[in-house]
Amino acid sequence: MTALILDRVSRWFGNVVAVNDVTMTIGPGVTGLLGPNGAGKSTLINLMSGFLAPSSGSVTLDGTPVRGNEGTYRHIGLVPEREAMYDFLTGREFVVACSELHGLTDPAAAARRALGTVGMEFAQDRRISTYSKGMRQRVKMAAALVHDPSALLLDEPFNGMDPRQRMELMDVLRRMGEEGRTVLFSSHILEEVEQLAGHIEVVVAGRHAASGDFRRIRRLMTDRPHRYLIRSGDDRALAAALIADPSTAGIEVDTAEGVLRVQAVDFPRFTELLPRVAREHGIRLRTVSPSDESLESVFSYLVSA
Repeated sequence: MTALILDRVSRWFGNVVAVNDVTMTIGPGVTGLLGPNGAGKSTLINLMSGFLAPSSGSVTLDGTPVRGNEGTYRHIGLVPEREAMYDFLTGREFVVACSELHGLTDPAAAARRALGTVGMEFAQDRRISTYSKGMRQRVKMAAALVHDPSALLLDEPFNGMDPRQRMELMDVLRRMGEEGRTVLFSSHILEEVEQLAGHIEVVVAGRHAASGDFRRIRRLMTDRPHRYLIRSGDDRALAAALIADPSTAGIEVDTAEGVLRVQAVDFPRFTELLPRVAREHGIRLRTVSPSDESLESVFSYLVSA
């Protein structure tokens, strides 16, 4: 079970603090790394992969320091956002060269396997200079997978991919997570993170802002009312009964849409209150839907906090 652990990690460049006292553990499964532009996501990935040394704190892989440790590099695959590829090589030559750098016993077979995993066999003998952005992303992915790492770090891996390529890569990452590998990816497209990641880490202005399942994070935000859309057999009677309880801060009766828009300030109490009130008053609940429990809502609340 591979785990990357950051313990009070900071990294500064001159007077600029890119990462500030971050502690987090990235374990098996798929983790999404979120944050606004300039939040420190790429710096964190470079710290975890050993490309950058922390200014303070430690980054370890299963208890072993990552930076400058050849043994740990054998267990980490990296897909950087920036491209640093040899365009005069073919895709196959590039991935074979990467497998040789890892000292694999059969570089050609390893490259063939990695290219097959990302679906690039059809273009493996074309020069990288002729590749589209999405194809270049997939060859970078093959290079990161060629030594069969137990931890995979990806910085905006879906950039430039068409919808089909994106879904195929998602399937690869999901399968790796199910196999028990540690997969961390950053993305600015929240829908991708919501579909793929079972766990999220959020950084804002270089600091660690939240960790876990985004629904659990939302429920811990006790300073923000929970918003619900409710459809019932008698909206006005239900609204009158709910607003009398202190767990409910406000209700809008939207007659045009036929819904109640409810703000609940006490999540546990409200979830017990709603079915009880409906039962006592003989009101049928047709729809109860949280309207701000999406990853987009949670991310927006964290960034604006």
